[in-house]
Amino acid sequence: MKSIDSLKPGAHARIVRLGGERAFRRRLMELGLLPGSRLKLVRRADVGDVLELEVRRARVTVRRSEAREIEVDQIEPAPIRVPLPAGNLR
Repeated sequence: MKSIDSLKPGAHARIVRLGGERAFRRRLMELGLLPGSRLKLVRRADVGDVLELEVRRARVTVRRSEAREIEVDQIEPAPIRVPLPAGNLR
């Protein structure tokens, strides 16, 4: 298994397991980081050890040490869905 910390910016992944203390896991789940959720590593901050994630259309930042506690499987990005035009489609 990989951790979020091992991903490169732009990589997509699915959360497999949340590690760490119970209070820490609860805080991650309140932020939307649930097992089975898809995420994208948006970027690594230039200063410090912060990672920016996109989860459920929201941006969340976590410390690198926290990211090491989140196990993921790297996946391909979801296909972009384009809505069909309204009206008669004959």
